[in-house]
Amino acid sequence: MPILDDDVRAEVEKFLEQVEKPVKLVVFTQEFECDYCLETRSLVEEVAELSEHLTAEVYDFVADEAKAEELGIDKIPAIAIIGEQDYGVRFYGIPSGYEFSSFLHTIHLVSEGKSELSDAALAALAELTEPVHMQVFVTPTCPYCPQAVVLAHQMAIASPMVRGDMVEAMEFPQLSVKYQVMGVPRTVINETVHIEGAAPESMVLAKVQEALTGAAG
Repeated sequence: MPILDDDVRAEVEKFLEQVEKPVKLVVFTQEFECDYCLETRSLVEEVAELSEHLTAEVYDFVADEAKAEELGIDKIPAIAIIGEQDYGVRFYGIPSGYEFSSFLHTIHLVSEGKSELSDAALAALAELTEPVHMQVFVTPTCPYCPQAVVLAHQMAIASPMVRGDMVEAMEFPQLSVKYQVMGVPRTVINETVHIEGAAPESMVLAKVQEALTGAAG
């Protein structure tokens, strides 16, 4: 049974007309012991069918361990969105509900290979010399989460030092406990610094610097 109904498919197909360069949607799944793996794979394959510039690649998390390690995939279901290069943009958990808009927006950004960040943000990101890992915890029913997810993905696209992950909080409860996720969106930077809510780019960049400074200290 299709994930997307006819009306949504038509809307998605219209949106994807903006995608003019090749994008790979690389899915890691496992048929057993993975909630939402089948649904995530089906969703990605259905979306890929709606644009000639999209291709879906499906890998088994265990059998294709080398590929998972190559892309830094450490949990499933996972989607790596790869354009002209791998910008470090990841979705962990099914991008459903409000996060479906994040998924589509990120596909477009990756196809263009450029972000929509301010010049000041781009300048700050260009000066990064240490890795930055941003994990944005979300739920499908959170209307403010897509803003935080897309911002993290834009920073990953803008800087080779940044990785941006969407993490569906309910699908990965052990991580939600580890990072004390009581509300969403909650962005965790380099394991140590966090931001509550959909913060503006200037605040997020300040937290990035805080995380790096703390690590250096």
